[in-house]
Amino acid sequence: MPVLELMDLPAALPAYAPVAGLDLGEKTIGVAMSDATRTVASPLELIRKTKFTQDAARLFALMAGRGAKGLVIGLPVNMDGTEGARCQSVRAFGRNILRLDPSLPIAFWDERWSTQAVQRLMTEEADLSRARRAELVDKMAAAYILQGALDRLGYG
Repeated sequence: MPVLELMDLPAALPAYAPVAGLDLGEKTIGVAMSDATRTVASPLELIRKTKFTQDAARLFALMAGRGAKGLVIGLPVNMDGTEGARCQSVRAFGRNILRLDPSLPIAFWDERWSTQAVQRLMTEEADLSRARRAELVDKMAAAYILQGALDRLGYG
């Protein structure tokens, strides 16, 4: 299955199956998961990047444990709407995931403001320490990305 446009994702998914969301960083992968009705996204785990096959195995294990049947990956689009090297890297990650599981429905979602929004929330609203924010930001950003996609699809 090729990478899908976000609006085509629901047709590729079984009813009542969660969707995973990813925020790909340079050193970590933030993972979030929706509920079965795809209404609410929640932060799940932070994967510290090692080798792609190990990272993918952990992602697939998390998805299997929650019954997730689709994946939304945050795409770091430039502020002017263009795609740079980071987008190419994220798209390559998606293609590599598809090589391991060609049947997995995958879509990308513009993540332009996700990390900044989450950092602002954790600083201003939650008053978390810098160390605690660093520990949480990527998986919280993954939930923010996934929630945005779910809202756009009309679930949230």
